[in-house]
Amino acid sequence: MTEKSAETITGGAASAASPADYLALMKPRVMALVVFTGLAGLVAAPGALNPFAAAIAILALALGAGAAGAFNMAYDGDIDAVMRRTRLRPVVRGVVPKAEAYTFGGVFTLASVTLMALASNYLAAGLLAFSIFFYAVIYTVWLKRSTPQNIVIGGAAGAFPPMIGWAAVTGDISLNSVILFAIIFLWTPPHSWALALYKSGDYAAANIPMMPVAKGAASTRRQIMAYAIGYVAISLAPLATGLGGLVYAVAAGLGGLLFLVLSWRVLNSRAGEAGTDEDGLYEVRAGDRAARDLFAFSIAHLALLFAALLAEHGAGLHIALQTLGS
Repeated sequence: MTEKSAETITGGAASAASPADYLALMKPRVMALVVFTGLAGLVAAPGALNPFAAAIAILALALGAGAAGAFNMAYDGDIDAVMRRTRLRPVVRGVVPKAEAYTFGGVFTLASVTLMALASNYLAAGLLAFSIFFYAVIYTVWLKRSTPQNIVIGGAAGAFPPMIGWAAVTGDISLNSVILFAIIFLWTPPHSWALALYKSGDYAAANIPMMPVAKGAASTRRQIMAYAIGYVAISLAPLATGLGGLVYAVAAGLGGLLFLVLSWRVLNSRAGEAGTDEDGLYEVRAGDRAARDLFAFSIAHLALLFAALLAEHGAGLHIALQTLGS
């Protein structure tokens, strides 16, 4: 770590934080995915919340995601300072002190869980509280720095939102909500490891045992393929339960096929075996393009699956496959 980096994460002189810095503290890209998948779970669930309660529940999800992001950035200031793609985060730059980030996370946690309890029910609020704890403590504090399985187990934190949205409406956990959880859970390893393959130098510099650093690029590519098969298989499960209809079938079928093709390309590439990383999130060396392509498409495909559920259950486009053959 450079002297300048060390100074900024320990509270050295820095300019005042802007609204954009506080937004960055909440990890808005992650928050957007949390809100989107949570909304899909809420809309796809049988029954309905009144529009005002539903809006408050989604706001609670957004605040909870922001709280988890703030806790993560506060704790990870030391390693963020040595990674190219995270070195400009507000805690690293010193514009938001660690103590302030922790306070921010605590206030948003309390607000999000309270709002969820008031808008829906205690089960949804409890799941939200546990998801924040899981990401902030189990993943960030424990798993991330201790095991190459960090993203596998820790991926549960990002898989809770559709289950929370479902529980907000129904007050229970059903097979379909577990399936939605499992889709994101199995999506997380190939998505995250594709990024880790072409950013392995970042993780190695920060001493984070991501799979390419701990087990090597070849092993990571094989595991990406294995998890991709599991992810595509579970993404078809809503068709069997009736949760997904014709629109979802197209998204899961054609999108899943392309996901497997891109994963196969990664398996047969040399992704993760080159030298120094590029700075940008999508800037890659020639040998890593297969991993970059899978990473980019994985985001689009997950969004497509949950958009299909939103369209079917929110816009009345659900056509059960069972009715097509009758």
